[in-house]
Amino acid sequence: MGKSMKRQSEGAGTLMTQTIDPIYSPSALQGFSLVPDEFDMEALVKEHGLQGKVGKNPKTAAIILAGGTGERFGKEGGKQLVEIAHKPILTWSAEAFDAVEDIGLIVIVCPEERHEEYLKTAIDPFPFVTPVVMAPSGATRQESAFSGIEYVPDEYEYVVTHDGARPLVSSELIAHAINTLKGNFDADGAVVAHPAIDTLKVVEDGVIVGTPDRRVFWNAQTPQVFRSGIYRRAHASALSDGFVGTDDSSLIERLGGRVLVVEGKRDNIKLTVPEDYLMMVAAVGAHLREKEGRDL
Repeated sequence: MGKSMKRQSEGAGTLMTQTIDPIYSPSALQGFSLVPDEFDMEALVKEHGLQGKVGKNPKTAAIILAGGTGERFGKEGGKQLVEIAHKPILTWSAEAFDAVEDIGLIVIVCPEERHEEYLKTAIDPFPFVTPVVMAPSGATRQESAFSGIEYVPDEYEYVVTHDGARPLVSSELIAHAINTLKGNFDADGAVVAHPAIDTLKVVEDGVIVGTPDRRVFWNAQTPQVFRSGIYRRAHASALSDGFVGTDDSSLIERLGGRVLVVEGKRDNIKLTVPEDYLMMVAAVGAHLREKEGRDL
C-alpha cells in the first residue's frame, strides 16, 4: 500500500472560540457580510497564527477524515478546499492538530485520486511541523477511519479522529481531550460534545409520542480520542460483524468500552450546508477581532 508523506518546518494557523448562533442565508457563499470590509482578516490570521510543535516523545496520532463529497454543500469539488481568509477548510483543521505537542503524526484520509491535489492546495503551501501522511478514503466514514488507522504505526498509544470539515476546533480543546483520556486509566476514549439545548421530541409517523429529558442528551462532535488498541479492535470487530456505527465512539461502546465526555463549544460546527460557511466566517472574524483588541 503506497503512502504519500509531507513534512515541513514551523506551523501557522489560528483558533476560534467565539460562539455564533446559527444564521441561515441562501447566499452564504457569495460574501462575507458579517465581516466588515475594512477588517483585514487575512492579515490577522497571519499575525495571530498557531505555531506547529512536536514533543520529544509524542504518543498520539491524528486521523483527519476528508473523504466526503460535499453533496449537501452544493459546491463542485467538495467542501474540504473551500477557503476562509485564503486558507482551505482542511488546512485550518490540520493546523490545530499540528500545534499539539503530543501529536506526532497527522493522517489525512481523502479520495486517493485527490491526494496530490490536497497536498498541493492544503498542505504544501503551509509550514507544518508534524509529518502528514495521506490515506485513501472508503465508501463510508467508518471505512475511511479504518483506512486511516492502517497508516498509524503501533508505537502510538492514542489516536484522535476529527472531521476535516470542522475547522473551528482549537488546539487547546484537542490537547484537553487527549489529557482527559490519559488521566483516566479506566477509560477507553473521550469524545468532545456539548449539552443539548433544544427541546427534543420522539416522533412516530409524524406524531409526537414523547418529550425526553434533554439534560441527559449531548450533541457529539469531534475530536474523539481513543486508546489505539481498543480502537483497532473495535473497527476490526465492526468490519467482521457488518456493524455500521454513527461515529467512532459507537464502535468502542459496542465492545463495552468506557467513553468519557469532554465539553466543547457550540461553534465547533461541521461545514455541511452553505449556511454553515457564513457562521464559520463570522466566528473566525469575531475571534480575531477580539484577539487583536487584547494584543493592543
